[in-house]
Amino acid sequence: MKYTNITTVKYFILTGFPGLPPQYYGPVSVLLLLVFLTIVVGNAFILAVIMYERTLHKPTYLIFFHLAMTDVAFGIVTLPKVIAVYWWNDAVSSFGACFAQMYFVHSLGAIHSLILLIMALDRFVAIWFPFRYPVAITNKGVSIVCTLCWVATFIRMMGIVLHALTLPYCDLNIITQCYCDHISITKLGCGENVRYVKTVSLANALVNLLVPLTFIFLSYFSIILAVLKMSQTKSRHKVLSTCAPQIFITCLYYVPRCFVYLANNLGFSLSTEARIPITMMYSLIPAAVNPVIYCLKTKDIKEALMQRFKNRKVSIAIKVDSKQNSQ
Repeated sequence: MKYTNITTVKYFILTGFPGLPPQYYGPVSVLLLLVFLTIVVGNAFILAVIMYERTLHKPTYLIFFHLAMTDVAFGIVTLPKVIAVYWWNDAVSSFGACFAQMYFVHSLGAIHSLILLIMALDRFVAIWFPFRYPVAITNKGVSIVCTLCWVATFIRMMGIVLHALTLPYCDLNIITQCYCDHISITKLGCGENVRYVKTVSLANALVNLLVPLTFIFLSYFSIILAVLKMSQTKSRHKVLSTCAPQIFITCLYYVPRCFVYLANNLGFSLSTEARIPITMMYSLIPAAVNPVIYCLKTKDIKEALMQRFKNRKVSIAIKVDSKQNSQ
């Protein structure tokens, strides 16, 4: 390959799942479409419930609201293109579109980590300082902090993408991944600054992953200590049932990522055929499963949905009775 200071690549080609036999293209694309619909419809349902149900206008559910927004956005950014790869054999992504996808993929991942951090801190204050909680954690405060997470992350990630754009991209344009990400794109860069760009990106990724994860771990560890100190079994059960959805969502997001990163650093290198499906699973499964966790494991949302359902049944019964009486 010739190394030049001029970018000659006009587009990138996404391989999707390498080694997948052509006879499985149809089933895989249908499966991905079902995952996409599950993510969008499920999280849109949660957004609508929290938005229109006044009893859920609380700090905890505002955090869930922002988390659901990141899940919807991530599904929209990543899945349509990989579905097109297998459905219409549309594997080509323009240079600008690929960098735009990379920007949103990494921005939404970083925002998701910060929202999980806010969720953990919310539970920490609620458990350890229950009397100060209504004053310290308010709807306005949570809205401001979550909005700052979105704005600050979008600004910060712009620097990472612009830094990657400083590299020339010469001859190679095949991305061995289902979507454009920083590692896959910068691998195709040429010139002497490739290693420096990768190092800066790695440092940023470690900050995005480890800083929120450290505070999240400390918060939930403190909560577990508080639960162990409680004398009443009823109080313990109440606290654990309140925190269980948040802990489960956090583990679902972080545990697979940590496993992949540790495996790579400890020398257990995964093959490309294994790495890409694992990456897709830990990226998309939390977004698809989170709405189910919200509905089944969160008491207030369950009660709000049940109350809506009962009110609807009552109103239908009244309408039927009134029609029969009028006849």
